[in-house]
Amino acid sequence: MSVMLRVSRERWPIAGAFTISRGSKTEAEVVVAELTDGIFTGRGECTPYPRYGETVPGVAAAVAGLADAIGRGLDRHALQRALPAGAARNALDCAFIDLESKRASCPAYELLGVASPGPRLTAYTISFGPPDRMAQAAAAAATRPLLKIKLGGVGDAERIAAIRNAAPSAELIVDANEGWRPNDLAANLAACGAAGVTLIEQPLPATDDAALATTTRIVPICADESVHDRATLRALVGKYDAINIKLDKAGGLTEALALAADARALGFELMVGCMVATSLAIAPALLVATYARVVDLDGPLLLARDRRDGLRYDGSVVHPASAALWG
Repeated sequence: MSVMLRVSRERWPIAGAFTISRGSKTEAEVVVAELTDGIFTGRGECTPYPRYGETVPGVAAAVAGLADAIGRGLDRHALQRALPAGAARNALDCAFIDLESKRASCPAYELLGVASPGPRLTAYTISFGPPDRMAQAAAAAATRPLLKIKLGGVGDAERIAAIRNAAPSAELIVDANEGWRPNDLAANLAACGAAGVTLIEQPLPATDDAALATTTRIVPICADESVHDRATLRALVGKYDAINIKLDKAGGLTEALALAADARALGFELMVGCMVATSLAIAPALLVATYARVVDLDGPLLLARDRRDGLRYDGSVVHPASAALWG
């Protein structure tokens, strides 16, 4: 049965602004792929990321460029070779899985032979800013059990100390977004250790992270920008204690699950993360969350509104998707 592809670009307002060390944005721009055979329709969403050379028009064009091949029978397995790891392949991979799931009348986790997802506690992100503003945001979210703190600039020691004072009971994880340098690494690690931080994401640039191999890691270090798919995994041994798996980096759920298995075999702890996106992007990642120690899937919580049939969040607990949304 022939499959047709539809590609759309969407804008979703953020509640306020989302700020990291690289900049700030007030909306999430996503690309959605829909695959239909005339009876069933599968959907997948991705968020193009400029850090990896991606743009919304470019990713939408890359997805649309496979329309003829899909009509001639290109499937999810051939897709892994047709596109490189990245946002475009993610949207199509998740759309294929959703379509396969609906055709087979079985949940995606059964289709893929993985564990059934359950409710998971997710981190809630505190955007980068001056220490007093970040402390104010942390105080407002202090009842959430797990906060993810965006750092990555001069004054990070003051930021993390202020946040710890504002949210004394919350577990804190930190994401520096490549914003530290080898010469300030030890001081920032010490400040995080003093604040009881339990994990630090990507402190150094991916091209300059060799210093991590010879640094005493008083807080476990998690790779983010340094890891994409399985091809990037082995170079992290000795430098990182954990990896952050994001479907947009891995190029879809198919590769993300394989990456998770290989990473665990190498002794890495797992974190599953996301971009700021709607529930359609987060639903497939919940299948990876089953194997992760740290879950950071708060994308929809940061939006002013979510799409219809979105995921249910009870505070910081996210529940598996309904079939009406995905899978």
